[in-house]
Amino acid sequence: MDPLKASSLPASQLKHFILIPSAAFTAVPRRQPSFKLLRIRCCSSSSSPSPPAIATDPVPKQAGRSRRSLSSSSPTSTSDRDAVRAIRLKKVEELRTKGFEPYAYKWERTHTASQLHSIYKQLANGDELNGDCDHVSVAGRIMARRAFGKLAFLTLRDDSGTIQLYCEKEKLFEDQFEQLKTLVDIGDILGARGTIKRTEKGELSVKVISFAILTKSLLPLPDKYHGLTDVEKRYRQRYVDMIANPEVAETFRRRAKIMSEIRRTVESFGFVEVETPVLQGAAGGAEARPFVTYHNSLGKELFLRIATELHLKRMLVGGFEKVYEIGRIFRNEGVSTRHNPEFTTIEMYEAYSDYESMMIMAEEIVTQCALAVHGKLAIDYQGTEISLERPWRRDTMHNLVKEASGVDFSIFDNLKVAKEVTLGVLGSSLEHQDKLAIECCQSIGHILNEIFEIVVEPKLMQPTFVLDYPIEISPLAKPHRRAAGLAERFELFICGRELANAFSELTDPIDQRTRLEEQVRQHNNKRVKAGTGLDDSDQKGTRSNDDSYEVSLDEDFLTALEYGMPPASGMGLGIDRLIMLLTNSASIRDVIAFPALKTRQ
Repeated sequence: MDPLKASSLPASQLKHFILIPSAAFTAVPRRQPSFKLLRIRCCSSSSSPSPPAIATDPVPKQAGRSRRSLSSSSPTSTSDRDAVRAIRLKKVEELRTKGFEPYAYKWERTHTASQLHSIYKQLANGDELNGDCDHVSVAGRIMARRAFGKLAFLTLRDDSGTIQLYCEKEKLFEDQFEQLKTLVDIGDILGARGTIKRTEKGELSVKVISFAILTKSLLPLPDKYHGLTDVEKRYRQRYVDMIANPEVAETFRRRAKIMSEIRRTVESFGFVEVETPVLQGAAGGAEARPFVTYHNSLGKELFLRIATELHLKRMLVGGFEKVYEIGRIFRNEGVSTRHNPEFTTIEMYEAYSDYESMMIMAEEIVTQCALAVHGKLAIDYQGTEISLERPWRRDTMHNLVKEASGVDFSIFDNLKVAKEVTLGVLGSSLEHQDKLAIECCQSIGHILNEIFEIVVEPKLMQPTFVLDYPIEISPLAKPHRRAAGLAERFELFICGRELANAFSELTDPIDQRTRLEEQVRQHNNKRVKAGTGLDDSDQKGTRSNDDSYEVSLDEDFLTALEYGMPPASGMGLGIDRLIMLLTNSASIRDVIAFPALKTRQ
């Protein structure tokens, strides 16, 4: 169209040929806003159906110098990261010299990539649309680009997906095509305005009229073909990991969906979400090494919480009957594929119920989250088919250990005999460290639990409730109503990992004090042995090194119990491990956005 004819167009069409000044719009200098007329060719439109293509357009074959890439089209082609950064800093200076701000304040976006694919899914190959409603504005990161003479293709990715930018030199305003070649790099965040076109090869595209560099990237992205493969670097620079590997970002979207589904599920049962202190005067509710800090104004040591349990029970004393908290827990212990120093749990407590009700809640939470993420209850985890169909298996720790090892711990009443029989039956299959751990056990119940963790736990692939733990390792659980020496406690295992831990909660304040004092005494004994070298298992790298921390009673919790807590059940469920299961992630670091890592030397 001749520019002189534009003055005769109606206002509804004329608006597409006039540029409105914007601080983020590259065609307009920062200090001198101006209005410019674009030359736009008329486009034909069609509504012929054609599925949206995902692959980018193939490279047209051109001979000689006409077949060329954009300047610096592969910023990762140089291994000198600093050199790339220096080049891009010069581009930032050049943009500002020309009056363009390379770090915009905002961009008016009309559609996301996925919205465009949905709206124009019926557009036929080769068709273009140029109506009023077909002028769109998109924004995102440039992930790929190709240029051939007077034509260039850019792949733009936003939070919803990718869309192609189709750039013709004749369509772009003034010298923007030259800017595209010389100033735009892979990794830059761009805004683009234009019309809709589907290429002959079926790629839905925005036929660009104008674009703006919204954020100039200074560092090169990982190589397109090799990606970010260094596992340590992926965790350390998660932001780059998410750019280079879109499936990583999808894991965290699923995490958000699972968190929302957990809340929805428990609140549908009438539970109320509460918040309890992260900084506590005594580290209680579990047996774990705490992080210690010092509060200057209060003049005392405080601990990052190792559990939310004791404060949630205080809420029951105060009159709440169904409470839960989703929160971060901090334990100053080892790091592995299953353990991170800070992790997320849900703890919940229900008055006037016992641990049977928590089995129902555990099944409900896990199955509803699986349905929310997968839409089914049969899932794959690291090559193993897991069925979450209810009801799940329920069996006692005694039965499972007897079935796996042949040792019946219910017949023992002598600790020395229990150790001799256990080592005699299993000794040849145990590692040296496991034998030492058994030798150091202070009760038959501790040996039972040790054998369970060594022999049984790794084999519990399908959902299994393990019931009725020894009372000496369950200081916060009620004694079993029908079995002496046991507690009304269960743990849920899936894929050989503990997912949840629950009790019929102990409400007798005198019994609770006695058990906690005994727990402190046993811990202090181990601590003394570790400090004097008398403990044979005190070797570098073994778990006895974790016994060097102090343990104290939470006197205020014991005081609260003396005011009276109703009969109740409680459960803690590891949210990170649940997300690992439902996203098929092998390591807990894969589901925590920024996991704890060793300082790089």
